[in-house]
Amino acid sequence: RKKMKTRYQDIAPFVTRDGSVIRELMHPVHFSAADKQSLAEAIVSPGQSTKLHRHHRSEELYHITAGQGLMTLSAEAFGGSLGDTICIPPGTAHRIENTGSSDLKILCCCAPAYSHDDTELLE
Repeated sequence: RKKMKTRYQDIAPFVTRDGSVIRELMHPVHFSAADKQSLAEAIVSPGQSTKLHRHHRSEELYHITAGQGLMTLSAEAFGGSLGDTICIPPGTAHRIENTGSSDLKILCCCAPAYSHDDTELLE
């Protein structure tokens, strides 16, 4: 039987290859209901940033739910804050830096689903 619902408090966070703290809210490896995409919450502490990286297969959507940051997509950098959504095409080098005084929280949707093997660190 496919698991169709998850509970935030039941999901343990971990640190990904890019250095952010992630909670996989729905991922095909852990929850069989999702098989073509994943949804995670990423938290970047004040003054911290993710490592510059890219995904060769996955397209990502970042939706900022708290805080503010500086997003780098290839050679372009721009600010982002509560309510902003950013599309990251496959193969695009990216990182996000928390420029605020509280946690930067981001919902990250990946299609196909996030994979460590699809994450190439660039620094």
